Amino acid sequence: MQFGELEIEQALADFVGSELLPGTGIRPDAFWSGFERIVADLAPLNRELLARRDELQAQIDEWHILHRGEGHDATAYASFLREIGYLNYMTEEVDLATENVDREIAEVAGPQLVVPLDNSRYALNAANARWGSFYDALYGTDVLDDGDGCAKGREYNPIRGDKVIDSVREFLDRHFSLNRSSHRSVTAYRIERGDLVAVSGDGTVSTLLRPERFVAYTGDAGNPDSILLRKNGLGCELRFGEDEAIGRRDHANIHDVQLESAVTAIMDCEDSVSAFDVDDKLVVYRNWLGLMKGTLTRTFQKGGETIDRSMNPDRVYIAADGGDHVEHGRALMLVRNVGHHLTTDLVTHRGDAVPEAMLDALFTAAAAVHDLKNNSEFRNSRTGSIYIVKPKLHGPDEVALACELFSRVEEVLELEPNTLKMGIMDEERRTSMGLKACISHARERCVFINTGFLDRTGDEIHTDMEAGPVLPKGEMKGATWLQAYEDSNVDTGLACGLRGRAQIGKGMWAAPEEMADMVNTKIQHPLAGANTAWVPSPTAATLHATHYFLLDVVDRQRDLVDRPRQRLGDMLAIPSIPADRSLSAKEIQRELDNNSQSILGYVVRWVGQGVGCSTVPDIHDVGLMEDLATLRISSQHVANWLHHGLISEDQIRATMARMAMAVDAQNADDPVYRPMAPDFDHSIPFQAALDLVLLGRHEKNGYTEQILRSHRRAMKATVTA
Repeated sequence: MQFGELEIEQALADFVGSELLPGTGIRPDAFWSGFERIVADLAPLNRELLARRDELQAQIDEWHILHRGEGHDATAYASFLREIGYLNYMTEEVDLATENVDREIAEVAGPQLVVPLDNSRYALNAANARWGSFYDALYGTDVLDDGDGCAKGREYNPIRGDKVIDSVREFLDRHFSLNRSSHRSVTAYRIERGDLVAVSGDGTVSTLLRPERFVAYTGDAGNPDSILLRKNGLGCELRFGEDEAIGRRDHANIHDVQLESAVTAIMDCEDSVSAFDVDDKLVVYRNWLGLMKGTLTRTFQKGGETIDRSMNPDRVYIAADGGDHVEHGRALMLVRNVGHHLTTDLVTHRGDAVPEAMLDALFTAAAAVHDLKNNSEFRNSRTGSIYIVKPKLHGPDEVALACELFSRVEEVLELEPNTLKMGIMDEERRTSMGLKACISHARERCVFINTGFLDRTGDEIHTDMEAGPVLPKGEMKGATWLQAYEDSNVDTGLACGLRGRAQIGKGMWAAPEEMADMVNTKIQHPLAGANTAWVPSPTAATLHATHYFLLDVVDRQRDLVDRPRQRLGDMLAIPSIPADRSLSAKEIQRELDNNSQSILGYVVRWVGQGVGCSTVPDIHDVGLMEDLATLRISSQHVANWLHHGLISEDQIRATMARMAMAVDAQNADDPVYRPMAPDFDHSIPFQAALDLVLLGRHEKNGYTEQILRSHRRAMKATVTA
């Protein structure tokens, strides 16, 4: 379709006219003329900023080549980065001024789900993951061991069930203690004069040591159907039912305990999706529109049963004082757009592909207008805000461009200024170094800063590619720069007034099946002062929520405000292999094996099947969640070692061929899987994996999308041919 100087894919134009805009009050001609103005005015600036990235990278490459062999001098390096404008310092104070922020972001500390928006089932699961069964999370994971007859098995194991109940009673005693007894011995709960009363088997009558933690109930006060408790802003619901299988076995008739879990969820258009052509993007946009209108549904088969899934309603209770009490039944949803470096030919302007981030911003915001206009029985934002996460931003100038883009979108959609709120992904080094200035540009929009170890590491490897060979990937987490970066993100956020207004986040737990390890270690995120951290599943959200019951992050942030700030030299420490350390041929090959298997295991699904995020078995058959961020670090790591001569191109090709056969074996049970071996020359996913490492040093900022998209396009052509 032609509109002014825009050429628009007809299917996209039809979607706008028949699905996206009806009910918003925005006419299609106003929508497209507004987008044309946005592209005409801002696309040239976007190109300039991308060119500035290349200019800075070339200067950094030259500096490292000039100083190769001298050892890393962090002070001299910092001075050089200041001279070229890479470092951005602000001496003046920054005070966040974002308004109309929902309490889930501003006040409540809790887990955050991130899910691919091209999968409606996952999107619905995430939206509905606000509340999760603590019983199911414990019973179905390795948090409880299988010893002493506690194995899960095919049938319900009452021994394991009793262990779950005992663990949950321990949780209740820790967080909702009774004044005279233990929840283990309670046989009945009731409400008397607005207080929770618990009666033990021996007749002991107890109340909560902290009565204010009782919030509401359902059913009859003398024999409630459920009881809602709250600590640190998170709800805990006891559900009763003597007719339920578990309730019949329980002496208090509790059949489930549900925890408020994924308080917020990011619906992702970016790293976890394989979506670039009109068919793919329409799936993404339709799913987001369905979430915002409350109409998204999914029917699927599970265990021989047909399941219809839709969005959960709010939960209605009787408050402790006898009034009405309503709890949000769904996670507060944010949407992550693509980065500024991508273009799309779904719409062209004067024959040129347009910045895809600009298309994402207008389309996802327009879909969210339905929420603001109450075009749904459900509400997402109750303060009238739209939350958009911005990834892959390189420094303050790019944040400023994003703010201007948001202002232009607000004009097109006739929204009040600053309706569009911004989540800033602190995942590129130039943003880390200028985070205060980034927040300053977005001080009336910022609701979120979040570290991303994998992208940040990929950027670290690419930015300092010429400095020398980097450490083995597994040793990166112990590198000096990483802890400095993680702490600096928190310190900067607190110094800029994010406490009580915005989220300070931490990254993903990447092993969905390793829940015992997650429970043992992820407490470090709230301890670090983060009031949210990413989890890979609703079950993981419920288990991670226990950390926020345990620790009051508001108090923890108060304790951290005055700690010494991170040294710049630590943040600029390059994770190179020390000069006095040499890796054996066996160590080098093992690292190459691991990286190659990881790359192939992910790429074969992205390119071969259009799956942008999945649990990929590693070389030891341990399932790890892979997305574009994990691919970026793995491919850049191999490219770095190739560039510095630790490995050869022939070695890479041979290793890739051997690992491809291993990946084929791991996917043997997938009926739609196309093996890569033995015809590697004609396997499009295999060739994509090779290109990612052999050409990786020359890919801008080490990003992977251009190679993936070109090969995915070729793969689709073979299917339709």
